[in-house]
Amino acid sequence: MAEEFELDTDDMERRMDGALASLRVDFASLRTGRASASMLEPVMVDAYGSPTPINQVGTVNVPEPRMVTINVWDKSMVGKVEKAIRESGLGINPQLNGTIIMLPIPELNEERRRELTKVAGQYAEGARVSIRNIRRDGMDQIKKGDPPEDERKMWEQEVQEMTDRSIKRVDEALEAKQAEIMQV
Repeated sequence: MAEEFELDTDDMERRMDGALASLRVDFASLRTGRASASMLEPVMVDAYGSPTPINQVGTVNVPEPRMVTINVWDKSMVGKVEKAIRESGLGINPQLNGTIIMLPIPELNEERRRELTKVAGQYAEGARVSIRNIRRDGMDQIKKGDPPEDERKMWEQEVQEMTDRSIKRVDEALEAKQAEIMQV
């Protein structure tokens, strides 16, 4: 008698949740007109010969709704942090005050808001692709396991339902982020 087939759905669920968590990190980096320390997370500084997150070379604060400050610990790093922010594509112009870098967050105009919603859509599509790849891996495992047909259909249906739930969560997150970006 053939060995009973078992698909690791917990691993698939964990990987799909990981794709959603990665999407949330990407969304946090998008400016919505309000200051947020998380908007600096994707910015890397060339510190001591290796790319380093800004929060590892200084203290990031949000003292007021339209201002982010970075208190750089090492004076020699101030220029590198400023350069990294300028080249990051965030559209923020850093202002120096000794070892403190101030980032005034300008109002977003309508055109910039539309661009940001498109970027959010691209991030969401990347997450959907990741989830579909996980689904494909699961379907391949089912085919390789060669379970009886009724069992195979049951597993395929479970994988598809898991995929549909995850993609629905991506769509909901995208809708919420786009609404936040377009909010004036």
